[in-house]
Amino acid sequence: MPVSADEQYKRKIVKDRMDSEWKKEAEKLIEQMLGFIGENPQRDGLKDTPRRVVKSWEELYKGYKFKSKDIKELLTEFEGDGYDELVLLRSISFNSMCEHHCMPFSGIGHIGYIPNKKVVGISKLARLLNEVYAPRLQIQERITVQVTNALMEHLQPQAAGCILIASHSCMSCRGVKQSEAEMITSSLEGTFKTDHIARSEFLNLVGV
Repeated sequence: MPVSADEQYKRKIVKDRMDSEWKKEAEKLIEQMLGFIGENPQRDGLKDTPRRVVKSWEELYKGYKFKSKDIKELLTEFEGDGYDELVLLRSISFNSMCEHHCMPFSGIGHIGYIPNKKVVGISKLARLLNEVYAPRLQIQERITVQVTNALMEHLQPQAAGCILIASHSCMSCRGVKQSEAEMITSSLEGTFKTDHIARSEFLNLVGV
């Protein structure tokens, strides 16, 4: 399958991230930004800030290193020995970065699926959220859909669902300044979408 221009660009960025010259250029941009907001980039508390910021990106945006084959390998499958009821992992903490303002949002996620012969290692559900899709420039809606799509594609269950509940600093620190507001998004696929009993069980156990 041909690689899209967007995917080629992302791969180049991941490769270049390890290049020392790229890091130096990024640090210069952070230094310029500090000056732009009215700070002195050379004062003691800020001298090493550009390096720290660029280094933090390796963790904050590590999700970009995961390709489709990596996700498939991550979702290790095991024989379910006939288990065909709901599997649910609740209250998975995650942190992401809003792509509109480059400000963090964080919360908890609930991921569930109904197996089709095979089950997945339960820790992999958490990693799918907080290591693969959350650590990128994102919107909450997209993460929710990406999680369920990945489960449907690689695990091929009867159903998959993801609910995210998060607070967004771009709303609490600026703009409308709503520090108590929470955003809830959901994505349901398979029998969670077509069977109201299965859907109700999932939503009731999640507790939303």
